[in-house]
Amino acid sequence: MRRSISILIASKAKEFLNRLHLLEKGNLFTRCHHRRRAYSTATLHWRKLDLKDAIDLFSDMIESRPPPSIVEFSKLLSRLAQMRKFDIVISFFTQMETLGIEHDLYTYNIVINSLCRRSRLSVAFSVIGKMMKLGYEPDIVTVSSLVNGFCQENRVFEAVSLVAQMESVGCKADVFIYNTIINSFCKNRLINQAFEVFDLMEERGVRADCVTYNSLITGLCCSGRCNDAVQGLREMITRSVVPNVITFTALIDGFVKEGNFMGAETLYEEMIRMCIEPDLFVYNAMINGLCIEGRLEEAKRMLDSMVCLPDVVTYNTLINGVCKSERVKELVKLLNEMSRRGLERDIVTYNTLIQGYFQAGEVERAQDIFRWMMMSCDAPPPNVRTYSILLYGLCINGKIEKALVEFERLRESSGMVLDVTTYNIMIHGLCKADKVDDAWDLFCSLVEPDVVSYTTMISCYCRKRMWHEAAELYKRMQEDGLAPL
Repeated sequence: MRRSISILIASKAKEFLNRLHLLEKGNLFTRCHHRRRAYSTATLHWRKLDLKDAIDLFSDMIESRPPPSIVEFSKLLSRLAQMRKFDIVISFFTQMETLGIEHDLYTYNIVINSLCRRSRLSVAFSVIGKMMKLGYEPDIVTVSSLVNGFCQENRVFEAVSLVAQMESVGCKADVFIYNTIINSFCKNRLINQAFEVFDLMEERGVRADCVTYNSLITGLCCSGRCNDAVQGLREMITRSVVPNVITFTALIDGFVKEGNFMGAETLYEEMIRMCIEPDLFVYNAMINGLCIEGRLEEAKRMLDSMVCLPDVVTYNTLINGVCKSERVKELVKLLNEMSRRGLERDIVTYNTLIQGYFQAGEVERAQDIFRWMMMSCDAPPPNVRTYSILLYGLCINGKIEKALVEFERLRESSGMVLDVTTYNIMIHGLCKADKVDDAWDLFCSLVEPDVVSYTTMISCYCRKRMWHEAAELYKRMQEDGLAPL
């Protein structure tokens, strides 16, 4: 058994290191120690180090004679890892090796984790090979880092295989490892596989925690299964696993996106009753829901009652709500509020404003904002979405000639690659203006027309009673493998 596991791990590492040959035969999991070091009160001062202090301290440490113990270096590397300065951890680790400072298992684990966080799995395996040559056997912390590395690269099934082999030799995975795998499955919309792992951890006697349930609830909500997600919340509470603001954020946002704002409100009220303070994400989701429902005054009141500072997303959501309600006169007040709070307008802000003014029929105002984006250093440059909004707004307001001029200018001189959506907007605008030949010419210039392109042209031909052309185009659409809308 020990030899078979040794061969498995060696072959897995050699997939990354086929020319380096850094691994020796040795069982990665023969002595799988459940070590997760915690800071003692004696190390609290390390947590106060900022990046500059940490770099200066490292310089002092490597220059001192005799050098500090490896424990002190471990504390410093650990602090840098907590600050997510993984590249610096890797650099310091290498410098220590160059200077002949011997590492221990703890420092090896810190650098392996840093390499995995930076998606450098091949190098992480090479470090494991070197570590094993020196007599250090990987422990559960090492495995946890590798699992995280695989999952970070969307190679979750390889992570599952690694854990299965680990457990086959009697080394029990902990809740951190299971949570990493479950979260990865959920992010990849593989909910059934996530629940299989959840059932497995229960069978193995590993108790699910709030992080486990949050991953599952978020995954269910993202898959449109909000009612199942609520059942997850009920199960949490039944099992005395206390939900937190992340739990309710996922649920509320899921219900809002599903169009069930009544359910979102119920969950928001339950969160307040449980004395869980809403965070920015909860407020943004609720304000979005209120705006979708057309309850703008309530959305504004929620903005005023926020216990945390709003961000640009909060205001973009309100601006979008105001625009959709065609209450564009209220936009100036919201924009002034943003400025007073020191929030800079981003591309979403400008795109929403342009779209809102076009919807309200204020064509000149919309074009003024677009021109400001083109000329001002204080505004973000237009993107493809901006141009699509501009062209669509001109078309629906009967400014097809102006739209054509802008479109041709974009194609010839902007340097921006226009997508099929932009072309579809112009084809639709030309068809509405009875410029069928121009619409067809533009359609023919598309490298890969999509189903919207075909449907727009076919509908145009049908309205003009050009049945033969419509039938021929429908046949061509089927030959391209596109199903009608």
